[in-house]
Amino acid sequence: MAEQSMIGVETALAPSETAPGLWPDWSELEQRIARTAYDTAHSRALASLIIEIQLQAALVDSAAALWQLHDYLSIQRHRIEGRFDFRPQPILFLFASLVKDQLLDLAELEGLADAKLAKIRAMAQF
Repeated sequence: MAEQSMIGVETALAPSETAPGLWPDWSELEQRIARTAYDTAHSRALASLIIEIQLQAALVDSAAALWQLHDYLSIQRHRIEGRFDFRPQPILFLFASLVKDQLLDLAELEGLADAKLAKIRAMAQF
């Protein structure tokens, strides 16, 4: 089973994520690299949001501002949960967007097949 970090990010592949046939074009090493990169970027996205929310919370001075912060946080939760999808079909697109948004560095994906890295690199430019 996957372990949980301090901010709720899984740090190991769950058995269901490595079921035979689920990742047919990915070696076991590539799956581990992908999971580590995913967890790293997810942690960075959450850490950035936490800092942003702390700054905004310090400025809350009314009920209206409090509910506005609540709404913003709900939107960000929906955005993050929708974006971070650890399945083989969308993972290259996710990695490309994370590289583009500087939540992930291509060096953190070293060890993936050259064709996968080339796709991520190309998609990150747009």
